[in-house]
Amino acid sequence: MLPESKSDPRASTAPGPPTAGTGVIAAVAGWSVRHRTLAIAGWVALVLAAVLSSVLVSGDDARAADPGEAGRAQQMVDAQRSGSSVRENVLIQSRDGTGPFSDDPKLRAAAKDLVALLHRTPEAVRDIGSPLAAHGERWVSRDGRSGLVTFEVAGPDERFDDNYAAAVAAVEQAQRRHPGVRFSQAGDRSLSGAIDEGIKNDLGRAETTSLPLTIVILLAVFGSLIAAGIPLLLSATVVAATFGLLGFIGQWVPFNGAASAIVLLIGMAVGIDYSLFYLRRVREERAAGHDVREALRRTAETSGHAIVASGLTVMLCLVGLLFTGVDVFKGLTAGTVLVVGLAVLGSLTVLPALLAVLGRRVDWARVPWLGRRRIAAGESRIWGQVARAVVARPVLSGAAVSAVLLVLALPVLGIRLQDAAVTASLPPGISPAVDAATAMQREFPGAATAARVVLTRGDGDSADTQQVRAAIEGLHRQAVSSGGLLLEPITAVPVGHAMVVRVPLAGAVTDPVADRALAMLRERALPATFGQVTGVSYAVTGKTATPHDFAVQVNDRTPIVVAFVLALAFVLLAVTFRSWTIPLVSILLNLLSIGAACGVLVWVFQDGHLESLLGFGSYGGVVSWLPLFMFVILFGLSMDYHIFILSRIKERRLGGASAREAIVGGIAGSAGVVSGAAFIMIGVFTVFVTLSAIEYKMLGLGMAVAILIDATVVRGVLLPAAMALLGERTWMRQPATQALTWPAAP
Repeated sequence: MLPESKSDPRASTAPGPPTAGTGVIAAVAGWSVRHRTLAIAGWVALVLAAVLSSVLVSGDDARAADPGEAGRAQQMVDAQRSGSSVRENVLIQSRDGTGPFSDDPKLRAAAKDLVALLHRTPEAVRDIGSPLAAHGERWVSRDGRSGLVTFEVAGPDERFDDNYAAAVAAVEQAQRRHPGVRFSQAGDRSLSGAIDEGIKNDLGRAETTSLPLTIVILLAVFGSLIAAGIPLLLSATVVAATFGLLGFIGQWVPFNGAASAIVLLIGMAVGIDYSLFYLRRVREERAAGHDVREALRRTAETSGHAIVASGLTVMLCLVGLLFTGVDVFKGLTAGTVLVVGLAVLGSLTVLPALLAVLGRRVDWARVPWLGRRRIAAGESRIWGQVARAVVARPVLSGAAVSAVLLVLALPVLGIRLQDAAVTASLPPGISPAVDAATAMQREFPGAATAARVVLTRGDGDSADTQQVRAAIEGLHRQAVSSGGLLLEPITAVPVGHAMVVRVPLAGAVTDPVADRALAMLRERALPATFGQVTGVSYAVTGKTATPHDFAVQVNDRTPIVVAFVLALAFVLLAVTFRSWTIPLVSILLNLLSIGAACGVLVWVFQDGHLESLLGFGSYGGVVSWLPLFMFVILFGLSMDYHIFILSRIKERRLGGASAREAIVGGIAGSAGVVSGAAFIMIGVFTVFVTLSAIEYKMLGLGMAVAILIDATVVRGVLLPAAMALLGERTWMRQPATQALTWPAAP
């Protein structure tokens, strides 16, 4: 237990001697303050140049290659340069539940009419399969009450959209002609379009909702319209510049829409965080009696140094994602590193320049009833009292909170990493195509999301040979003897010189049953058929194979990523604080908060709790990439708060405060800005919980819970408890110029 302070509490706010790194940071900020017009103009020019950089390049953006065998199969198709295999399916059912299909003239007439309408557009569709064709029983459901019509949307690429529209028009015309029959269409194009539209709508709603929420929280934190606008201005310009640069480097680095949403969130988060750190410190220095220029100089030496240390930590932690070897993480890493780097640069240059221009006018346009109290920038009495109680009884408080977090983390032991199938991603009623696929999955499992086997010949000739066709017939026999894992209808079409064979798989597309079916296809059925054809190579892709191979590679590389991030965080924190104990404590606290957040994620989404409240249906798993992604992102972002708080504690200790008062003062002095920054991120991520896709709900809840835990019980209770227990060992291995003599217990 640490003794009560007997030192002058005013000494706790005095900064320690600057390090070399701090001197460089202060010099950059000082130049920006002295040449404020040039600094602001330079930032505007940088942002404009970044935004316009994308017009310097032309051509298609880089495409991400899927990992494993699924990626190899897609590359085999892409190499044909003649389009791809795009298959659509139409489920035909009686609205009044009559049947069976073979004896129901109404259903047979509807199927015949649809096939005839599709045949009238031979340039738009090909390879039509139906219950009326040869082996028509393969296109009839097991209970005999439903039929399936399948067809390929023909190319070439420049005509694809028109051909797809013609096929959809044929289905709609058949529906009008047969009102007593239900036509439900789902397939490659319709489902991908539904997911893309769902993502677009979700992101639009998130942006529309999160911006007003962010503004309200900023007003509550700062109490002034002008001060609240500065973080938004910095974040907006940082994000705009980042996306401009991504448009330029996107010619070489693959970048997708999902990564755009994450880069936007991180850009807003760090831009606002760094602005909050800076503005809060400037207010404190002004309240201590310094003029604007001196306040900015002191802020650069303290908060500016913390921002640089935090930004470097975030960026380097994010680099760990590259060790997965997954292409989609390359664009995500590039985007997040760019947005964080630009946020740090803006915080050291244009932000002090803007504050120098505004001077005391930064507090103009105060919010009624709130402005005076917020502008005062005082310490938090509540968090000060909490910290004082914690350091008085560190063992009791630390053990109690740790026990609660460990209980929250227990469900992680049973985590099942499994991507959501397209039918599980969006809730019912959002998309007609997804609803059709759900109905189709009941009657024809795997038909709308069949595995795609791509076959090519080593000599470059066409794979559509008599031997390959004979092997396809053998594949039908393999399906019969597969115990229900491989299903019908199996179809095959040539794509350039390749052949694409579709095999429906049992299970819910991405569940363990589907994985077993995929293993049977790859390990038994294909070697027994195509493996016997000389000169033919094959690989399997599809909506089961792609997420399966992705998860396998991510899981295999996860230990490398985790080791890299932990080692890097240790080194960076050791260099920043000249201590061995602080990095160890920081890593343990971060792991505890991330583990608790992942445990909540498993309890809610995998175990199916709170389904009605959050508006989702559990599919029994957690998205495969999410835990690793949360680990890397949260480990980086949490360092914002951690470094900021530790810097405040260290600064007070170097200024002469006792150990206890340094801890209490550092927690109380940083609580306002940490709480404000955390509330903004929690608010934004909570918006994601209200979106449609279950992946966004998982991301939103997991991140919001982790940040809430991190910014409250971890930083407010566990950190001061750990530092109080460590005593003088907290700053072990300090250099002589900053040596700390901790008071002995009385």
